[in-house]
Amino acid sequence: MTTLQENTTINNPEPPHILVMEDDVSVAKGLDMVLTEEGYDVNWAGTGELALDAFKQKRYDLLVADLRLPGIDGMEVIKRVKEEKPETEVIVITGYGTAATAVEAMKLGASEFLPKPFTEDQIKGAVDGALKEHTAKPARAVIKEARTEEEKLIQKREVIQALNRTVEDRGFWTELMKNGSEALEGYQLSLEAKAAIVSGDLKWINEHVGGLTQKQLMFIYKRLEREAW
Repeated sequence: MTTLQENTTINNPEPPHILVMEDDVSVAKGLDMVLTEEGYDVNWAGTGELALDAFKQKRYDLLVADLRLPGIDGMEVIKRVKEEKPETEVIVITGYGTAATAVEAMKLGASEFLPKPFTEDQIKGAVDGALKEHTAKPARAVIKEARTEEEKLIQKREVIQALNRTVEDRGFWTELMKNGSEALEGYQLSLEAKAAIVSGDLKWINEHVGGLTQKQLMFIYKRLEREAW
């Protein structure tokens, strides 16, 4: 792992470049070991300021971001990175996450939200999924420009199917409550739609999907009740 404090640059353009923004050295070293073994080029920034400096010096495909940091917090870093380099994928890792925090991060553009402690398989899966998303973006951007209305209809259908499934499949309901957006990987949903389902954002669903039946509303109500509790 190359720390930014050492100001060392890896010049191999082949592997995906990942920046780990984490102030806990033991967590950062663990991520470095796991991700380097997977063939990625990993750098580390212990503060938000160092992370922002890193993006000025080098192109990164993925930012793995803790939220609670000394100085500039992780959410502000994500916001700035997405404004300046929107193609960069983001995975949030935090020990202090809530549903509201997850929704905020995903609205800023994070592709995944992993609460600490997470397993080696979970971080590998999240990184693999985010980098596949990164690779697919250019082609998908053309499709979205040409088929915006069609994609809206597909997303509406997918949201309704996911909500119906929460009532019919108790295992899916449990997985959705436990793993959040990971449970929705098989659906053609935008990050915003996934965040709305996971958080029970009824306002977004009403605006983008329309009125729901009592059956479809059951998961939303249960989700909001759990958040209130």
